[in-house]
Amino acid sequence: MGISRQAFYKRDRVYRARVDQDQKLIKFVQAIRARQPRIGARKLQSLMHAEHEKPELHVGRDRLFEVLREHRQLVRRKRAYHKTTDSHHHFRCHPNLLKPGPQQVVATGPEQVWVADITYLSTQRDNPVYLSLVTDAFSRKIVGYHVHGSLHADSVAHALRMALKTRRTRQKLVHHSDRGVQYCSALYQKLHAKHGITSSMTDGYDCYQNALAERVNGILKTELLLHRPKDLAQAEQMVREAILIYNQERPHLSLKYKTPDAVHRALG
Repeated sequence: MGISRQAFYKRDRVYRARVDQDQKLIKFVQAIRARQPRIGARKLQSLMHAEHEKPELHVGRDRLFEVLREHRQLVRRKRAYHKTTDSHHHFRCHPNLLKPGPQQVVATGPEQVWVADITYLSTQRDNPVYLSLVTDAFSRKIVGYHVHGSLHADSVAHALRMALKTRRTRQKLVHHSDRGVQYCSALYQKLHAKHGITSSMTDGYDCYQNALAERVNGILKTELLLHRPKDLAQAEQMVREAILIYNQERPHLSLKYKTPDAVHRALG
């Protein structure tokens, strides 16, 4: 057939080495996805290259995409929408301090800007469950959260109270959110006044003006919270585990593939 014995065995060795490497790559991917089921290829690649003692995992992006595609391990993005914001109320709203312009506030370190949002979690029993989040805009770390069964202002404020308990500095802090009635309420604004926090809000109902908070919601719901909890108690347990993984294990592209917790700990 025009192929020498030497060439045949060389090609066979290359093929076997490739198959062996593929299996090691898929085994590594499955171990990571046991805790982060929908982590993407680029983040997987960064974790592989962090394995200094396993050079066989140090593959290029195209090679990794090829292996994942062959083994049907590519993930598709899921999108869902459920409105949790009621911006039609009589409470006072605050200007958007994160909007581009001469007065724009830009976080240069942790605990300078926090973004907050509320998202909906569906359950098997169709009881409404909501998740309130407070995220540090610089480190991307979720610093406060609360799972609750109503949209009362006090329930939403629990997430902010948690964030304040772990706050390590007393530098100027901006709290950014949408114009939802919970954030504009007297109860929530009293917390701001008590702790010297400056309020910032979107201009009307524009999710793009609170993009970071929306992005964190999406990561939790499309990558980590993939199964519907039975009830509020199970939702609390699932959210606690998901946020632990998000903060301490999931690398962020915007953080040069560091974890939010690692960046936040760098705060002097």
